[in-house]
Amino acid sequence: MNELVPGGNLPLPGGPVQVRVPGGFDVSALITGDGGKVGGDGDFVFYNQPEAPGARLRGDTLTVDPRTLRTGATRVTVAVSAADPDTELSALPSPTLRVTDADGRALARFTPPRPGRETVLLLAEFYRRGEGWKLRALGQGYADGLAGLARDFGVDVDDETPPAVTATDPGAVPAAGGHLSAGQVPAAGGHVAAGQVPPPEDPGFLREVNAARAAAGSPPVALDARLAAAARAHASAMAAAGTLSVQTRDGISVYQRALGAGYAYLTVGEHLVSGPRTPDEFVAHCLGTEGARRTLHDPAHTHVGLAHVTGGPSGDTYWTALWASPLTAAGLARTAAEVVALTNRERAAAGLRPLAPDPGLTAAAQAHSADMVARDFYSHTSPDGGGPRDRAVAAGVARGTIGENIACGQRSPAAVVEGWMNSPGHRANILEADFTHIGIGLAGGGRAGTYWTQLFGG
Repeated sequence: MNELVPGGNLPLPGGPVQVRVPGGFDVSALITGDGGKVGGDGDFVFYNQPEAPGARLRGDTLTVDPRTLRTGATRVTVAVSAADPDTELSALPSPTLRVTDADGRALARFTPPRPGRETVLLLAEFYRRGEGWKLRALGQGYADGLAGLARDFGVDVDDETPPAVTATDPGAVPAAGGHLSAGQVPAAGGHVAAGQVPPPEDPGFLREVNAARAAAGSPPVALDARLAAAARAHASAMAAAGTLSVQTRDGISVYQRALGAGYAYLTVGEHLVSGPRTPDEFVAHCLGTEGARRTLHDPAHTHVGLAHVTGGPSGDTYWTALWASPLTAAGLARTAAEVVALTNRERAAAGLRPLAPDPGLTAAAQAHSADMVARDFYSHTSPDGGGPRDRAVAAGVARGTIGENIACGQRSPAAVVEGWMNSPGHRANILEADFTHIGIGLAGGGRAGTYWTQLFGG
């Protein structure tokens, strides 16, 4: 069975496949063509309309048969929301998607990072590639629920008993139980969702930032609405508490806010500052110290979100800037390969043979890093009692010796390998002569930032 990560994909066998999402979730599917929009009412499959050509929903199980989809269909997107409309997704365990073939054989499993503000989550999509079909893991969501879904897929949300919407209720959105049809796209209301770009704090902020980055030889960054939403939430929480902190009094870290806003990141950096009165002063402050300047100049970052909030016990102004680059399959593979190379450099210095990357160990390591983020724990033993060997066996690894290193908070391959080498127990695993193979996993968005896993086999 394949353990997928956001952006990961795999070819599908011919014939129907089943998708199951157990727990307190409503499963739905949107059938689209190359343009990414539904063609009509019949292209939306949910509990009130459980069947369409090529797609059938029974309880928490969706059956998709690409061969019998309507003409022109090239994609089926699977979405989930909380079955209880009074329950937020963030209050539920992270949904786990399980995919099986027509004979019940397990094909793939995917558990996205734990939802934050999202009320609808896109878990995966089936898509045509040439003459065949593939499955891609997504793990992206909408903070504005059906309105966001409608905006991107061209669906109309038409509640049978719509609430009155007046000028004093600008953020109202239709209830989750409404009827969906193609055509109109309702306004997104007052919520920030993926793809929306709110006005920047100041038009000159990005200009100043990118001028400073250009002077340092770094590429420009772009404003991102999700990072801006996370930055505003964190600045508000700091202002309410009257203190600067990575994790605020509500127990949520700035990294969790980024992931909760829908930005799954590969690299991340932050500035938490109080005092500056304008974005210009904020940028000047960040350029004034080496560590803060290094974050602003970091060439790995591609996006930024900025927010400031004045208030709280002290009446001070609290600023949060989030700098990040998005998680992609290519970026994940490149970062994991760099960890392997640095690990093998340490082994070579000790006169040991290099470790070979192993797909099964890689899948198990990635699943553990993602699980630590999704279920908010940090341990070699998962909440259900599984350990490194259990994860390796589940990923199809048959090796006599298994070892594991984990770490959290480091922001680069060099930093995490250096940290492991400075710890006797982790160093012993890296320099174990009996190990022959390795897998690397990493996932961002946990309480401590990025969670890393090295899984060894021999």
